Amino acid sequence: MRKLLVIGIGPGDPRQVTIEAIDAMNSVDAFFVLDKAPERGLAVKHSLVGLRQEICERYIDGDYRFVEVPDPPRDRNPDDYRAEVRRWHDARADLIEAALATELADDGVGGILVWGDPALYDSTLRIVDTIIDRGRIELEHTVIPGVTSFSSLTAAHKILLNRIGEPIHITTGRRLDETPDGASANQVVMLDADCTFLQTAAPTDQIWWGAYLGLDNEILIEGTVGEVGETIRETRAAARERHGWIMDIYLLRR
Repeated sequence: MRKLLVIGIGPGDPRQVTIEAIDAMNSVDAFFVLDKAPERGLAVKHSLVGLRQEICERYIDGDYRFVEVPDPPRDRNPDDYRAEVRRWHDARADLIEAALATELADDGVGGILVWGDPALYDSTLRIVDTIIDRGRIELEHTVIPGVTSFSSLTAAHKILLNRIGEPIHITTGRRLDETPDGASANQVVMLDADCTFLQTAAPTDQIWWGAYLGLDNEILIEGTVGEVGETIRETRAAARERHGWIMDIYLLRR
């Protein structure tokens, strides 16, 4: 039976890859890479795939190969967001299933390297479940956790994620204005391309923002929203333009 290892590799710093992940990577015959890079240009593709390759070259002793799977297109502003995401995930499942069937031997071990942790705002496990539920190929999978982006954020800023007795709310920029009453004390916000905090937060709210965490081009900004909010927006836009991609996250504290 084919085996698939879904391996969390942290936000990008090779030093944050766990020993469990390294052991798993050394058992993989082929890594399947599904990136958003094709829609963003060749330089971005080389950068994102290159980060994965750097981690593999650093820690793997044996032979392995990369199988690149082109990411299907996605409507970024659909009328029905959930329906579009489900369609996109199904299309991804089609492509990965086909690649597993043609590129991996019946007794082979495949690997998917996931930024951060596979359980936190990543679609890989949903796609793997879809492939297994279809039953067209026999597949056994294992999940290896990774360092999360918010643990890297708090470490970089040398702060605690919450104050004594306060809850932590993890959300996205798209849902930031829907944070329920009582959950806004400490909000960890991901996938906020529009810097939604500029519309939802008070000028006195504290924000700790980070991009490219753990990489050579890491950027950190902290302060009140009134003091640094526009700086974050401008810095984020400039960084995305410069690199062609950006991975960022922030902690917003009421």
